[in-house]
Amino acid sequence: MANKLEFPGGKIESDETPEQALIRELQEEVGITVTAFSLFDKLEYQFPDRHITLWFFLVESWQGEPWGKEGQPGRWMAGPTLDPAAFPPANEPVISKLIAQG
Repeated sequence: MANKLEFPGGKIESDETPEQALIRELQEEVGITVTAFSLFDKLEYQFPDRHITLWFFLVESWQGEPWGKEGQPGRWMAGPTLDPAAFPPANEPVISKLIAQG
């Protein structure tokens, strides 16, 4: 979405699990190899024209230095500093949860 912050991620391929998609997408988008993660949240969101399921994982360890492999800028942000309005509306519940957990 234009002018919005976004988490790395993408669509789950037909032959993979959400966990496999996490590993693939983070390698493709930010160049890291995920070595440990846990499910943080799973959200359902209804757009006017489609319904989506969003999987959010906490990546606890990885190999490599994250960088924007697809040309996108990146930055680290602490949970309490996140502004839900800066993200797409579908992300609001998980942003609020991150803020609440500090």
